[in-house]
Amino acid sequence: MGILTGLILQLFNIYYYVIIVYILLSWFPGARDSSFGYFLARITEPFLEPFRRFIPPLGMIDISPIVAIMALRFASYGLRSLFIMLGWY
Repeated sequence: MGILTGLILQLFNIYYYVIIVYILLSWFPGARDSSFGYFLARITEPFLEPFRRFIPPLGMIDISPIVAIMALRFASYGLRSLFIMLGWY
């Protein structure tokens, strides 16, 4: 069971970095219009969209990805604690 729980937690960690890269792409003009940008958008937008619906942008700054990353980290830590309590990690 340890391998499966480690894999699940590692997937959370990888997704965290994918979101970071997607956010950084907004700093480069045309980067999100590349095939790599479209690929990252297809992976991250379903997760970011609910946060964008509830958190309005502050002027030109969209803080919803920051809240989404915090929620992802919180879920990862909670899942890890659950795995430890169940003795699976």
